[in-house]
Amino acid sequence: MLIANARALLQAGQALLSVESGTEILLDLERIQEVDSSALAVFFGLRRTAKVRGVKLRIVNPPASFISLAGLYGVSDSLSLA
Repeated sequence: MLIANARALLQAGQALLSVESGTEILLDLERIQEVDSSALAVFFGLRRTAKVRGVKLRIVNPPASFISLAGLYGVSDSLSLA
């Protein structure tokens, strides 16, 4: 999840959020090897879309680098970890 592919990831994720209101979606990050701050932007963008659509979005298996960046930016408490 790097800035080079952030826009594509956001658009793909938003398409996946076109589900029935009340649905819970788990975003599994187990295979993610690299992240930069754009990963947080993508997640929060997806979370905004999910909220508008009445969908619950949670993160599963976030890489340590994702958690570390969230801590650095002071948004750890805002992550919806499963």
